[in-house]
Amino acid sequence: MTEAAAAAEAQEQPQQQAVAEAAAAAVAQLSIKEINELLKKPEAELTLDEKFALCRSVGEECIQEEELRRMLEKKPHIVAYDGFEPSGRMHIAQGVLKALNVNKLTKCGVTFKFWVADWFAQLNNKMGGDLKKIQVVGRYLVEIWKAVGMNMDRVEFLSASEEINKRPDEYWTLVMDIARKNNLKRILRCTQIMGRSENDDLSASQVFYPCMQAADIFFLKADICQLGLDQRKVNMLAREYCDDCKPKRLKPVILSHPMMPGLLEGQEKMSKSDPNSAIFMEDSEQEVKTKIKKAFCPPQQVAGNPCLSYVQHIVLPWCEKFEVERAEANGGNKTYSTFEELTADYESGALHPADLKPALAKHLNAILQPVRDHFENNAEAKALLKQVKSFKVTK
Repeated sequence: MTEAAAAAEAQEQPQQQAVAEAAAAAVAQLSIKEINELLKKPEAELTLDEKFALCRSVGEECIQEEELRRMLEKKPHIVAYDGFEPSGRMHIAQGVLKALNVNKLTKCGVTFKFWVADWFAQLNNKMGGDLKKIQVVGRYLVEIWKAVGMNMDRVEFLSASEEINKRPDEYWTLVMDIARKNNLKRILRCTQIMGRSENDDLSASQVFYPCMQAADIFFLKADICQLGLDQRKVNMLAREYCDDCKPKRLKPVILSHPMMPGLLEGQEKMSKSDPNSAIFMEDSEQEVKTKIKKAFCPPQQVAGNPCLSYVQHIVLPWCEKFEVERAEANGGNKTYSTFEELTADYESGALHPADLKPALAKHLNAILQPVRDHFENNAEAKALLKQVKSFKVTK
């Protein structure tokens, strides 16, 4: 880049940032209904602002908004990625919330690469470190996303072990360079990405894990890291590496979706090792009802209420409304189209947990029914589920 071009770009940056901030503020005002209307428009008819709105609505946090908007404006082929350890059954956040997010991004012309992180699960001792079991779980997870309604037109599933073995010199050179440019303290701060703490008794493989995950971003040529907020530290590590490496690399945009809490009191996030902490994608109708009935749901309390979180992040975006059926003596039936309207009633006591919970269970069961049908009627999927349920989940 010439000095004149660099100076012109530097002059444009404050203006681009202001435009992006204004666009992000506009996104915050969009209702779920308006977002869903954008999803129904033909891709060719979406404006830049509408594409930005769809993509930005995916993340609770975006680093950086002006980079995302500029990318949508100028880059013809954008790649987003998410990596997942095949480590057990799929809970509803990984299933439904991820499908919602992928559909928004692919609608804007983004290619979404799923990194089926089988070697990473082995490094993290999932499924007892048994790679064959891990790979079976990986195939089961893909079956769920196909069944729930994820648009597969621009989606790729890539196995880490297979892809790394195709280009090992490129991958391991990246991993080693990232490891060389960071001290151990910085890497240990990233152990949260594995559900670990830097104070845990970590194996050497778990210390190496963050360097590999940061390398994945560049190996996959990802422009957008679309993972949960719990993966933020390693995504930031990747952005920092872009300043340190030679030649310098373009920093990936980080688009982090919110973390769903566990169903029981005090559970900050869902856990595959605790079946009562979450709704799983092929839970039976009765299992869903029982789990929601037992869920923490204090009257008139919105903060830290997992049932309301399920309505906000799963039901309303998927169904566009939340219908409560109740006796006339208790206020009669009511349909909510916004989360703000629902929480106002809940905080005032006009909506009681005894009415919220059955309505939530009913909506969740409607969302999950196509998945149940697929695993009941498709012989291969049914066999996969039977295998996965027989595996012991290890932390």
